[in-house]
Amino acid sequence: MEENKLTKDPRLMSPLQLAYIGDAVFELLVRSYLIENHDMNVNDLHRKAILFVKAEAQAEAFRFLENDLTEEELRIVKRGRNAKSVTVPKNAKLTDYKYATGLEALFGYLYMSNQNQRIEELFEKIKTEITR
Repeated sequence: MEENKLTKDPRLMSPLQLAYIGDAVFELLVRSYLIENHDMNVNDLHRKAILFVKAEAQAEAFRFLENDLTEEELRIVKRGRNAKSVTVPKNAKLTDYKYATGLEALFGYLYMSNQNQRIEELFEKIKTEITR
């Protein structure tokens, strides 16, 4: 992943802003992984991507990573998880939705603070677990 050129301090961003950018980062990682490793048409790639990015899968990914996160990373996840969102999940349990938001906030924070190596490490662990 390329270095972030944005200058906004991620510590000053709201958890939902971090989740907003983190959603895009996570989606890009998933799509890149699928393109690299699966020779299929775009519709099939999209269906497979949904399995990674839906709230239930992201909540599961957080639970898998939880013990490997630093105190600062856990704090970011908790801020994201506890943020008041106006969006109501349609196809997910509220707890999964909140943990998915926390995971997205973490990826957004790591991206905004140019911790690309850490993003890659965490995503590698997620891929390993999900593709078992």
